[in-house]
Amino acid sequence: MTAEDLRSIIAAGLPCEHLQVEGDGRHWSAVIVSAAFQGKRPIQRHQLVYATLGARIRTDEVHALSMRTLTPAEWTSQPH
Repeated sequence: MTAEDLRSIIAAGLPCEHLQVEGDGRHWSAVIVSAAFQGKRPIQRHQLVYATLGARIRTDEVHALSMRTLTPAEWTSQPH
């Protein structure tokens, strides 16, 4: 799996205003900005992302994913 593959999978399942994915094929980090995160706790935000990955996360196709999950307002208020 490539970073672009993972990016496409997440973007297909979650409307994102910003999505950055980096990694080595098994260990990934992502910055995900979505209005869908509004009013949700961090664990709920991560669960939304994991839901987009489906079996890929359970079958070890995506071994590890570190995430920063932000709402659009949180994203614009932080330095990038």
